Formats: sequence, structure tokens, C-alpha cells
Amino acid sequence: MAAVEISALRRVFPKRRGPDHVALDDVDLRIEEGEVFGLLGPNGAGKTTLSRILSTLLLPTSGTVSVVGHDVLAEPRAVRAAVGLVLGGERGLYGRLSARRNLEYWAAMCRVPRRVARERIDLLLADLGLATRADEPVETFSRGMLQRVHLGRALVADPRVLILDEPTSGMDPNAAIGFRQRVHDLRAAGKTILLATHDMAEAEELCTRVAFIDRGRILATDSPARLGLALDDVQTITATHATPATAARLEALAGVRSCTVDRAGNLVVTTTGRDDLAAVLAAVAEEKVRGIGTHGPGLVDVYRTLIADREFSL
Repeated sequence: MAAVEISALRRVFPKRRGPDHVALDDVDLRIEEGEVFGLLGPNGAGKTTLSRILSTLLLPTSGTVSVVGHDVLAEPRAVRAAVGLVLGGERGLYGRLSARRNLEYWAAMCRVPRRVARERIDLLLADLGLATRADEPVETFSRGMLQRVHLGRALVADPRVLILDEPTSGMDPNAAIGFRQRVHDLRAAGKTILLATHDMAEAEELCTRVAFIDRGRILATDSPARLGLALDDVQTITATHATPATAARLEALAGVRSCTVDRAGNLVVTTTGRDDLAAVLAAVAEEKVRGIGTHGPGLVDVYRTLIADREFSL
């Protein structure tokens, strides 16, 4: 049995003026048990709408959605018992309550027996690295710590399916690395995880399969590796200590598809194919850059190909 099955899902938000907003348009997805499945796309693509429907916070306009065999319309209580939702930020937490009290409150809402809840909360606080500050108000916590409390809240009822909606957004790098390690641990424990994100590096690290969504429609679904193989003509060169002038010179070369340099001087050059790679690589080597490397197509390249007319952000 699949953990999540979605067929012909459509969600429309009516507007008083002008055409209605179609947030999800004929979405079909199947997520297997024990899988980490990535839902990738820009802001406003429909990721959060889908997450809210799966957790029964929104109703579908049409189509069918089931979670571990339970229909979201016919059996919403069973679905809520099977799903843990992590939206992030301060939403869903009580700032003046401690981490422990927040988890105790949510356990009571989910009808977890007190003895079971007490033992489970102690374990979660320890596993999430919150034990030493478990009795402090969460309004004093950093973004990374708040996300850990959110994850604990989602796990306190021991759900079979976890929905993580932009879980590392706003985190510092160390906090994000720690959070991703916990996702690895949860997958090893047999949890099914839906990760909604626009962070392609995060998806490549964590996901067994991904689906790209834009304007409410699924554009492609497969493993990150197979999606990359479909773009075999795209090759990427990276380097450090570059300048905007470096990027401008390289972008003018034949065979260069795109060329960017960030404020830290990190250069990314995408070529139009393997045949152009050697010539462009030689040109990069002539520049005053360091740490030159190459790699084949990844999810960033797939994103840029499928969603070429939208601004990309990590």
C-alpha cells in the first residue's frame, strides 16, 4: 500500500474579481512507504497548498487524496492521526510556553495517553538536542531550535507520514545540516517523508524521488539521478575567487549557456554540451580563479530547464 495516493487533485480559490486562482491543477502523485519524496518548485507553485490538503487543513475542490489508505474527505480523523506536519517559523507554537509544555499540549490534542506522552516527550527532547532548554519559553529560541520543536511536535503522536514544508528556510548552515541529519534518521526509522522545498541541494541530499511543480501542475517526477540523465547535454564548471568581470567575459563565449558569480566570488558556468566543455574549461583556467571543478547535470539544471521563466532561488 502506498503511503500517499493523489489522483486528479484540483484546488481552486475563488476571487471576488477576475478569474479564480487555480492552486493545484490535475495533480497525480504516489508516494511509497518509507520514501523521502521531494516536492520542488518556486514560491507560489502549490507546495504548501498540497501539504495543507494532505494534513486536512484544506479541502480539495475535486479529485481524490488518501494517506495510508484513508481518504482525506471521508476519514479526516484517521488522516490526522497518521500525519505529522512541520510548517516552520513560529506558527503552531505557543511562545510563552516551554518546549516541553508545547509538546505536552500537542500530545493531549492528539489524545496520546499521558504516560506514553511523558516518556515520548523526554526521548524527543533528548534526541532533538533540546533537553537542556526544555523548560524555557520557546520565544527565546533561535530559528533552528524552533524547527526542532516543530519536528518534536510533529513526532509526538508517532505519525507514519511526515510533511516538511520548507523546514530549513531561514536556518543558519549548521542548523540546516543538523536538521537534515534528523531527516536521514527518520527515514532509517521507517517514516515516510514529504519534503516541500525550493532548495535543490537539500532535495538531492535527502530525496529518493522528486516531483517538480509549477503553477499547480506536476511537470516531472523521478529520482534526482534519472532526471539529471535526461539533461546529459548540460555540464557545469565551478570555481572560486571570481569577479563580475570574469563572469561577463565567460558569458560571451560560444558554448556557455549561463554564467553567474555571487558576492563571495563563487562562479558557476553552465555549458550547452560535452563538446563545449573542454574549450570553456580552458577559458576558465585562464582566468584568475581557484578551485576549478566540473560536474554533470543536477536538480538545479533540471529546475532551470523545466521552470525557465521563473526566478530561481535557493
